[in-house]
Amino acid sequence: MADHAHYRTMRDVPGDERPRERLATHGPEVLSDAELVAIVLGSGSLGENVVDLSRRILSEAGGLAGLARSDVASLQRTRGMGPAKAAQVAAAMELGRRAGRVDNAERPLLTTPQAVFNYLGHRFMGKSEEIAFVLALDTRGRLLGAANAVGGGVSSVSARAADVYREPVVLKATSAIVVHNHPSGDPRPSRADIQVTRTLIQAGDALGIELLDHVIVGQNAFVSMKRERLAFEDD
Repeated sequence: MADHAHYRTMRDVPGDERPRERLATHGPEVLSDAELVAIVLGSGSLGENVVDLSRRILSEAGGLAGLARSDVASLQRTRGMGPAKAAQVAAAMELGRRAGRVDNAERPLLTTPQAVFNYLGHRFMGKSEEIAFVLALDTRGRLLGAANAVGGGVSSVSARAADVYREPVVLKATSAIVVHNHPSGDPRPSRADIQVTRTLIQAGDALGIELLDHVIVGQNAFVSMKRERLAFEDD
């Protein structure tokens, strides 16, 4: 049962911390999985606000991948999920699947740093904080699914390999590219960028997913760490 002594309604949460307000201000890519599910649900249950309910649903389902595999009947077996909420989540998951099932010709070919920048560069315009995206690719370098946001930048918020490779693993990608921005406008990699990239290369090798590049976006410019042989020294 929920701990009512520590229960906070969304009215108790500061406005700039609520999922809808955060999405409106910063864009959907900075929200956690639980916050996105909370927006889909709209409201919580007795003794549990919508974000806490969303966290529990994800935990009980086995994460986002498990939630995507859940049907309406199984969702309704989760405490706090009635027919309406279960239908909302199932519909959102189906929309995500349909969006990912586009023809190969429609999926962007991301085999060069310039193609990556052309595809994703606009997503960083006006951002005042670091944001990182992971691009999961098939054997021909075409995008699988959509650009997946990792909470925070890869150096300002120490990116865990599990977070970076979660979506590529689910999508059975053979390779991946990490892209993040420098709000300062200077795309030159920092020492932290280089160290994190080395760690991600090693983690990807262990998973059988090659990290093809780490592209850093600045003000109308970008740096390919692969092309500059930074962290990719042995390639």
